[in-house]
Parts: sequence; C-alpha cells; structure tokens
Amino acid sequence: MRSSAGERNGSSVAMLRYVRNPSKSQGEPMPELAISADKVAFIIEKAREFDVKEGASDPDSGSNPSDDDEIDVLEDSSSDPVAAELSGFIQALNEDEQLDLVTLMWLGRGDGDVDEWDDLRARAIEARAEYKAPRREAVQYLLGEPMLGDLLADGMDELGIDWSDERTTPVA
Repeated sequence: MRSSAGERNGSSVAMLRYVRNPSKSQGEPMPELAISADKVAFIIEKAREFDVKEGASDPDSGSNPSDDDEIDVLEDSSSDPVAAELSGFIQALNEDEQLDLVTLMWLGRGDGDVDEWDDLRARAIEARAEYKAPRREAVQYLLGEPMLGDLLADGMDELGIDWSDERTTPVA
C-alpha cells in the first residue's frame, strides 16, 4: 500500500480511489470488466488482511493474558471474520463478476497479458463449467491462492486501473 499524508497523521477511515492510467490505455482498447473497480479494491484490501494470517503459532497461549490477544489476532482460525466476510462477498458476486475476478488474478499472476484477456476469460469459463457448485468452488479457488490481493492489484495495474488506499481523519 502507498503511504499518504493522511496515513502519516494517524487517520482511521480508509478511502479507496482508482483512476485510469492513460499510459496503459493507448493502443488496443482495454477490456470492459463486469466487476466494478470498487469491488475489486475491496477484495484486494480484505485479501491482504487475510494473507497476513498465519497458522497457530502461539504455543504458550494463555501464558500472559495481557498480550495474547495481540498475537492471536494474526492466527488463522476456522472462525476468522475476515475470511468469512471475504468469502461471503465473493460468493455474492454474479457469475460474470466472479469470472472477471479469476481472469484478473490470472492476469496479475502472469498467465497472460492484456491482449490475451479474452483467451484467459474463456479459460475461466471452461474451468467454471467443471465445478459442481460454481459459486462456492470459485471462492475456494480464489481464497486458496497465495497473495490473492497482490495478484488482483497487479491485474488492475495491467489493465491500467490504479487504486490507492488513503486514510484521512482529522487529528483530534
């Protein structure tokens, strides 16, 4: 994430913004996404929160109750509210939005470039056709991808959509 003046002054309200990068949009037209940039930005933010979680690594949980919560918050558990929120959000997307999300992740992973968007999306459609429960399995596939947030951000960059995280709250 980029540091901003708002972040340095101790703010707590996040405002996501995105702009079309004109240097990327010259030449061939960029593909139109079924999913909004706002939704992708939200998923990036939540996926990055999810990615910092780790397996149970506090063998002495309970040894010092005053600092256990600080360590335990980074542990990945089956009742993780970030994972539940991210999973529910992605599952609620329509089919085209989920397909664009998978394609965007593949683009960010380097499986193709912007010129191959239609081919990548066709591969996503073929893969989805093999699922027995497409919505649920798409969520499992995406959340199983390490660094999902970074891959989506890279895909957005490839498409020329720049987003940043600015925190702006008045200093009290």
